[in-house]
Amino acid sequence: MGRDVIGIEIDNKPRVAASSYLNSAPLIWSFSHGSRRNEVELIDAVPARCANLLAEGRVDFALVPVIEYQRIVKASLVGDVCVGSRERVRSVVLTSRLNDLKKIKTVALDQSSRTSATLVKIIFKEFLGFEPRWTTTSPDIKQMLSENDAALIIGDPGMLFARDHLHVWDMAALWKENTGLGFVFAMWMARENAGTHIPDFAAARDEGVAKIEEIVSEYANQTQLAAEEIRDYLNKNIVFQIDEDLNLGMQVYFQLAHKHGFIPELKPLHFLESKQLQNRAR
Repeated sequence: MGRDVIGIEIDNKPRVAASSYLNSAPLIWSFSHGSRRNEVELIDAVPARCANLLAEGRVDFALVPVIEYQRIVKASLVGDVCVGSRERVRSVVLTSRLNDLKKIKTVALDQSSRTSATLVKIIFKEFLGFEPRWTTTSPDIKQMLSENDAALIIGDPGMLFARDHLHVWDMAALWKENTGLGFVFAMWMARENAGTHIPDFAAARDEGVAKIEEIVSEYANQTQLAAEEIRDYLNKNIVFQIDEDLNLGMQVYFQLAHKHGFIPELKPLHFLESKQLQNRAR
């Protein structure tokens, strides 16, 4: 028998943490609604909390802000699966009443974020040549902008806030503009000694992608987004599979994070590939 994150005895299923943000829906659909829904203990947590749960050994796998790979000791990346974007992500944005990034002196960072918070810091330090003052707070646009020049918002809140009289910069688009590369926001990660029952995250992703229309219907009923917006977002803005461009973008991101002191050292990439996962599960 194992224990869940609050210490209650449960059966010996892998403990898997992920957010219920729209951008991760195709990656967890199989575990929450599909053929794998009885295979894992699925824990809903915002991305930053997922990182904490994995680092503390309270879950076996988590969909984690990718910067945390460099901070969590002995974590492995689950290869081939990600939440990424090639050009414009829409759900990770910096917003301000000012119309020029170079005029921004203070930025409120969404506390749910870690990868995106580091990304916006890199954008300013590496590509704009200066650093604003940072604060971290809950994702409340009105409150954030009442005390700061700009606010970073991620996930579903980043798509839903009223944009009247505000200027909005898409963070994946800014990254693409400055590097020519796609960007990886989150990946499945495994803790050391995660156990022998390893979920097939690539197959789960494929099942979720095949169920996009069901996901669209469910989220259209739960959010203020129109079905067509959700469909376009999942099909055109978010990428769920790592390729050479995204892999290189992730490595450049890590290098710049290290250059500017946002991670203490540069850990080489260690992927726990799908075949390895399957072999360990047998």
